[in-house]
Amino acid sequence: MAEVKPGDTVQLHYTGTLADGTTFDSSAGRDPLQFTVGSGQIIPGLDTAIPGMKVGETKKVEIGADDAYGQVNPEMRQAVPREGIPADIPLEIGTQLQMQTPDGQAMPVTVVEVEEATVTLDANHPLAGKDLTFDIELVNIDAA
Repeated sequence: MAEVKPGDTVQLHYTGTLADGTTFDSSAGRDPLQFTVGSGQIIPGLDTAIPGMKVGETKKVEIGADDAYGQVNPEMRQAVPREGIPADIPLEIGTQLQMQTPDGQAMPVTVVEVEEATVTLDANHPLAGKDLTFDIELVNIDAA
């Protein structure tokens, strides 16, 4: 039976959980996740766990924050003047907004602090700084 190698396109089902057991994502009820192994399409810690697996094999993969979405970067948090935000945008902690970078790219941010004069926005990935666990099942291999 074939084993996954870098460059193969694979399909897998997964459930991702945090250290406290909370599920943050799952392919349950959806099509399996498809990607090319070693291409950088998924987080590094998961990408390196796939080679050597066979169709039908299951595995639990524990991934430290550095090999997932990285550590929280304090420079990705920015206080902006409250008057610079349109009045119709809700400013509650946890609200997801989208900003535009100077080069025109859309960048998701989360409201993390609201004060009288400023609103602090965080552009870190919501899973930055967190260790993740994935339960995976390899469904298919398309050899490179």
